[in-house]
Amino acid sequence: MAETTRTRPTVGHQPRPLPRDRPPRSRLPRSAGPLLWTLPPVALLSFFFLYPLALVVRQSFHPDTGGTSLRPYTDVFASQAFRQALGTTVWLALAATAGCLLLGFLLALVIAFVPFPGARAVARFVDVFLSFPSFLITLALVFVYGSTGIAGGLWTDLTGATEGPFRFLTTPWGVLLAEITYFTPFVMRPLLAAFSQLDTAQLEAAASLGARAPRIVRQVILPEALPALASGGSLVLVLCLNEFGIVLFTGAKGVTTLPMLVYSKAILESDYPGACVVAVVNVLISVGLYALYRGVSRRAGA
Repeated sequence: MAETTRTRPTVGHQPRPLPRDRPPRSRLPRSAGPLLWTLPPVALLSFFFLYPLALVVRQSFHPDTGGTSLRPYTDVFASQAFRQALGTTVWLALAATAGCLLLGFLLALVIAFVPFPGARAVARFVDVFLSFPSFLITLALVFVYGSTGIAGGLWTDLTGATEGPFRFLTTPWGVLLAEITYFTPFVMRPLLAAFSQLDTAQLEAAASLGARAPRIVRQVILPEALPALASGGSLVLVLCLNEFGIVLFTGAKGVTTLPMLVYSKAILESDYPGACVVAVVNVLISVGLYALYRGVSRRAGA
């Protein structure tokens, strides 16, 4: 009789269970998730910022006589007040930026490389100073150099004069002093950060080779500080271009910048199309300078 051949089960190979029914996958693309998270903030930004800005742009094309035309732009561009305000805004912003760069660089050098008690406290105060409102600094200058300020009072007490000699605060030079005082820390902050990353071995090597302090600053420190200077200077230029509180609180006569012209046309003259035109011009200049600032900051690694 033929023997029956028995098949032994293979060890380690168990029969696979039948696959269960899987729930159908979502047909939404992978990029739909981030898009859904992006829509709410974009909608809020559009409603609270872009929509009012669009209304300003729209109003700039609607003169008081009705209709839609470029007449508000032609009237504003042809006015001498607009040209003077534009020129005043540009030269004040450029002069204040130059003053902030020079003063901020010198002060940052002292804080970073000249050892003195309280250097860290001063550096921290620079950070706190950035949170101060601009009108607060202006009021402080008025209390010191105003017509009835502390400096004028001391002068009249010492000399017996009827009034003090300090009258520059209500001039363009007073506005310039207030802007330099307020915006200099905006230059110092990136400079102090750049100086903290500077290799002190380079300074010691230059000093050991006989280089004096001015040469070390010019050939070693300044090249490392140029990106921070460019970044801080671009930011100060944008901020000075849009500064309103300093000009208003100094009470400077004859100093009309673009923000002040917007205020004058909208509040004092009730010329809303003209105010919107000046505002649109100011926004365009600001956006252009901000793009320059971001480009400089990106190259500087800020």
